[in-house]
Amino acid sequence: MKKFVLFLFLIGCNFKPIFSGTDTDIYVAPISGINGIELRNSLNAKFGGMHDNGAKYNLTVNLNGPVTQYKALDKAGGATWQEVKLTASYVLKDGNKEIARGKESAAESYTFASYLVASNASYNNAVLNTIRVLSEKISMRVIAETDKYQN
Repeated sequence: MKKFVLFLFLIGCNFKPIFSGTDTDIYVAPISGINGIELRNSLNAKFGGMHDNGAKYNLTVNLNGPVTQYKALDKAGGATWQEVKLTASYVLKDGNKEIARGKESAAESYTFASYLVASNASYNNAVLNTIRVLSEKISMRVIAETDKYQN
């Protein structure tokens, strides 16, 4: 019953979910590096697919990192746990007019094993997960800004 009342209230106040399944006309400029390619692909997926540079909005992202930091050491002084961190700054424009600017960062810890293959796999998974989180943060802010700008 509570959910039904909340639903009626939200409909009455013209509530519209931010991710309502509509295609957002945002061009994501190429981002340098392998991780930049992954971030761009993830952002394009969030915005409803890849758009050309004639789109209404233009998003430029500068990706920094990954930066790793030791989080735990064993008794011999070797690393057993590390953290990978990525930081991205972005600018959203409508034509030549800047409508949003921001900086987001994300980090994830991973196990640093003594086996090289396992360590590389753990590191690569941590980087991909961090890129997904960055993509979520940036896309939510950008979609909110474009929605606010249109209304």
